[in-house]
Amino acid sequence: MTDPSARHFEEIARRTVEALPEPFRKHAREVALLVADWPGTDMLADLGMEDPRELTGLYEGIPLTEKSVWDSPMQPDTVWLFRHPILEEWRDRGNVRLDDLIAHVVIHEFAHHFGWSDDDIAAIDPWWE
Repeated sequence: MTDPSARHFEEIARRTVEALPEPFRKHAREVALLVADWPGTDMLADLGMEDPRELTGLYEGIPLTEKSVWDSPMQPDTVWLFRHPILEEWRDRGNVRLDDLIAHVVIHEFAHHFGWSDDDIAAIDPWWE
């Protein structure tokens, strides 16, 4: 069996965004959504990480709670999904559907866009336990 393609990941991610309630969906649609096989070395370095398998997704941008009319963004807000780390986590877990894991990573990264910290997310999301 071959691994699901980047296109499959993007389709699940876009469906997840479309399932968000308004007004979240409206704001989420304005964020670039990209799928890559692995995180870049510059991303890992910026986060102080060495193992690319530890990063399943990343939000790059200014959270909505911190945006100002004076901001001049250099690039659009972006949610990244990293296909191989997600696939590895899915195989390691063995107890979740791949599409559910993809959707979970999407929601987690968009929560950052909406201003939530990892601690905020962990307080209501027992997924990682």
